[in-house]
Amino acid sequence: MGDTKGQVVAGNRGDKNGTIVAGGNGPGADVNQFKWPTYIFVDQEQSVYVSDSDNHRVMKWNKGATEGIVVAGSQGHGNALTQLWNPNGLFVDTLGTLYVADSGNNRVMRWPEGAKQGTVIVSGNGWGRGTNQFANPIDMSFDRQGNLYVVDRGNDRVQRFSIE
Repeated sequence: MGDTKGQVVAGNRGDKNGTIVAGGNGPGADVNQFKWPTYIFVDQEQSVYVSDSDNHRVMKWNKGATEGIVVAGSQGHGNALTQLWNPNGLFVDTLGTLYVADSGNNRVMRWPEGAKQGTVIVSGNGWGRGTNQFANPIDMSFDRQGNLYVVDRGNDRVQRFSIE
């Protein structure tokens, strides 16, 4: 779980104390810090991906690492394909491809592992109520058929998209 101290803490059921697995060095923009971490995804290798919302980036922390790796964003907030603006919900598939709800840009982006820029896979048509628009997409999930479900917070709805 993320907290206001810029850290991600893990623990097992019944544990009284957690173990810091990412961040924990106060809020900031260094690779060992977060500024308002919001969402988390843990892959099969126990790497931890974190939406670092106020730093406009997604960080990956390999198991046991003391520093994270920027895997998306970190070019300041903006709408270029190298940028994110308040990223939130995220998902990483078995190929290492990152999907992120780019809330401030009202879009969902895909970042293949190692890519320097992402591609817009849903919306990117600005804020709005149309079926091809969002008003602050906050989270997402995939079903077994590969359909993408996006929580569109500002429009009080969930939309489903068929993704290739």
